[in-house]
Amino acid sequence: MNEQYTVFLIGGDTGGEEQAVFTLDDLGTRCRLTCSYRNKVIEAEEDDYFEALCQIRTQLEVEGILPFCYGASCNGFPEGTVMEMSRGLIACKVKMGQPPQKTDLVNIFADGHDVVPAFVRLQQECWDAWLASLPS
Repeated sequence: MNEQYTVFLIGGDTGGEEQAVFTLDDLGTRCRLTCSYRNKVIEAEEDDYFEALCQIRTQLEVEGILPFCYGASCNGFPEGTVMEMSRGLIACKVKMGQPPQKTDLVNIFADGHDVVPAFVRLQQECWDAWLASLPS
């Protein structure tokens, strides 16, 4: 696999028109993700692409930059078997108190009107709140 995704960046004086290119490399049991932006390159290698994206996002946060995509959204998170089957490339768009439906599955690099960009820690807090909101 050697796929590329172009994602808009917000914050950090991007003016809303700046983009990053994310390149995915399948290394067998590992996933390498490369982010190219502003003549800079950030690389991360993890067990899945979502975790690699989180690693890159942590470095982008230092500049106040957020990718505008479901993988960096408060309401997007890979879960369970979906994550395992997609190696973290597919996320669920979650709604408080509701389990995800098949129609809620999206690529982590896709964007939409309902993307709510968030720093990594806030995204985790949103995920935890969603889990707590589900009926037992």
